[in-house]
Amino acid sequence: MKHVYDYAIVGGGLAGASAVQGIRELDTAGEILLVGEEKHLPYDRPPLSKKLWFGKQKVEDIFLHDRAFYDKHAVTLALDTKVARLDPAAKTLTTAGGETYGYGKLLLATGCKPRMLDIPGGDSDGICYFRNLDDYLHTREVAAQGKSAVVVGGGFIGSELAAALNIAGLHVTMIFPGELLCDRVLPDYLARAVQQRFAEKGVRVLASDKPISFGKNGGKFVTRTEKGESVESDIVIVGVGVVPETELAMSGGLEVGNGIVVNEYLETSRPDIYAAGDNAFFPYRALGEAMRVEHWDHALNQGKWAGRNMAGAHEPFTCQPYFFSDLFEFGYEATGEVDARLETFADWQKENDTGVIYYLRDGIVRGVMMCNVWDKVEVARELVRKAERVPPQQLRGLIR
Repeated sequence: MKHVYDYAIVGGGLAGASAVQGIRELDTAGEILLVGEEKHLPYDRPPLSKKLWFGKQKVEDIFLHDRAFYDKHAVTLALDTKVARLDPAAKTLTTAGGETYGYGKLLLATGCKPRMLDIPGGDSDGICYFRNLDDYLHTREVAAQGKSAVVVGGGFIGSELAAALNIAGLHVTMIFPGELLCDRVLPDYLARAVQQRFAEKGVRVLASDKPISFGKNGGKFVTRTEKGESVESDIVIVGVGVVPETELAMSGGLEVGNGIVVNEYLETSRPDIYAAGDNAFFPYRALGEAMRVEHWDHALNQGKWAGRNMAGAHEPFTCQPYFFSDLFEFGYEATGEVDARLETFADWQKENDTGVIYYLRDGIVRGVMMCNVWDKVEVARELVRKAERVPPQQLRGLIR
């Protein structure tokens, strides 16, 4: 065994880096190991499909901390390293390169991986399943040389990237199986308005369709669809969702469902092993049910909470995350259960194209989306936490 650490963190993303801060709030001396598959220091992911494209941030600005931070906090970094096996009984981690590390407490912050398309050419070189910094760097380089792009997926990642590539001057074609963009989250009327905005910006939208193959014609990609379309492009980006990284947890015999199952303290089914971030299936206290959340704010807070609990805090996780997106001039912040299948009530101000959408179940507000309305997240959180029946007319003007 190479070394035994007091704390080991597998996952070099936001949750993992936040766990370091949580540990150090209570334990300033214990040795920490942070293992990450990427070669980069931990960084923020949201700018990859947002601010980096719009010139509002530079790549060097997205890193959470410089190397000096990890040196200062006595964190051993093992970047560009994959952990292949977990042995909870021996309390060891074995890397793909054959190195073994011991731990006292372990955090699995392994996040998610892109969902792949099982179609001919779906794994071809050059098809980008957009997820990390290297994907952004490659796409940005190709976009500077190319003139056209196909984006597969009508959720927020696909929509954000389509908007970014359009602003960068490329002719963009979107392909997705739903009738409307972001229709899992946006009510029908708002999804239609957003989709119309994309069309007005010059984005070609192929809704209710899906790719059946990717090929090449000279230097161009050729995307063929179920409805018979054939689209040539310089770039193909696929954003059709993600799946939680649970392989390591499964190798160690941990309970796994829609993610790694944890209790209110973020403890897994095995002693001294915790999980946090995109991969954790946790009790969402404000909504009264277990779920998995794939948002920046969630990873930030849950990672730190897990670090504190690893260091002995034993505090139940109570944070209620929020999330955000920017699609051309349309931006929003949201919290709670934002699901278009719920009943919705829109408090809209047409004169300035802003509004608040409330998502209700049995008259109880489960989620709130604030469209071009800012700095009201805590008000929305409190409304969801109360879980009280509210007549829709009483919601009008509540958040402005």
